[in-house]
Amino acid sequence: MLEGGLRLSHTLHMIENFSPEEVIEIPNTAIATKRLVCFDSFCRYYVGIRETMKPCEWTYLSKETMEMIRGIAGARMRRQVIQKYAREHGLLPPKTMRKISWRLMIKAMPREVARFIQSRFGELKISEARYEDLLSEADQHYPRYLERLQRELRIG
Repeated sequence: MLEGGLRLSHTLHMIENFSPEEVIEIPNTAIATKRLVCFDSFCRYYVGIRETMKPCEWTYLSKETMEMIRGIAGARMRRQVIQKYAREHGLLPPKTMRKISWRLMIKAMPREVARFIQSRFGELKISEARYEDLLSEADQHYPRYLERLQRELRIG
């Protein structure tokens, strides 16, 4: 959640429905791609939640986190159980992780790209051509965010 700014519900959906080899066509674009695309230091995964009030298209994460997800893929977890666990063990509430991710993300990349990565589409109106631009810009800027996140976590 911290690496990609995902909501807890989207994270759980991705884990439960993980299908990295599936080829999908992104609605309203001419883009066909595998759900999982990996680069040198990170991966992006097409979550593809569009029908809800809180959409989620892509999640970006480190290769290490992607390997962890592969290990638990298909698992069904309840949001309330995770929230209770975090509360009982003095951990950050899951929704706080998204806020922290946002604050660090906008320090490492343009706000429009951060909005795209976090699927803040209510704040972002984009055409099909701009969608493709933002996808490649997100791919370009994300490694800087990961580096910043790792630095911040070591200091804290």
